[in-house]
Amino acid sequence: MDDTAILRDPAAIEAQSFAIIDDEVGAHAYDKQQWPVVRRVIHTTADFEFARTTWFTPGAVDAALNALRGGSRILCDTNMVLAGVNKTRLGALGGRLACHVADADVAAAAKAQGITRSILATRKGVADGASIFLIGNAPTALYELLRLAAAGVVRPALVVGVPVGFVGAEESKEALLASGLPAIVCRGRKGGSAIAAAILNALMILAEED
Repeated sequence: MDDTAILRDPAAIEAQSFAIIDDEVGAHAYDKQQWPVVRRVIHTTADFEFARTTWFTPGAVDAALNALRGGSRILCDTNMVLAGVNKTRLGALGGRLACHVADADVAAAAKAQGITRSILATRKGVADGASIFLIGNAPTALYELLRLAAAGVVRPALVVGVPVGFVGAEESKEALLASGLPAIVCRGRKGGSAIAAAILNALMILAEED
């Protein structure tokens, strides 16, 4: 292999990757705010199926950008999501990020009540004032958030609903889309922590640029 042909500059690698994605996807129906989000999801996964399964409710991106510029509190459903978020950008926007699923009080209460830690972690995040929710793994977290929103306990600025899996994942996403909440959803079974983090990272770039 010609060593000089290996790209080593991160910016150049990303730019070339984005160019390949743009070329392979071709024409699409996403607008100028939505496409950078979808493209980053594809870049993270190398899965072009997300070019047709990623959905945005009307006004979701604008709502997210306004919240991010206002220094919003953000709740993640797993520490894996938290780990993938760009903390430098988040700090520059004045945002705060939390995940409560491993908190000792949450774990103890979940065991005592016989429910998932994700449910109680969601309740704790809502009580702490979270307005943006990143759900990449736990359908029970998404269902609990929908319940709390329907009861008027919380009014999310954005819900990133991309739980992955076979039990409740697809159904919870469809329930989110039907709820009327501002949301970004990857429909179907696919999703995960990396996707949830990638969506927030893309939104933070837009919040910086606009």
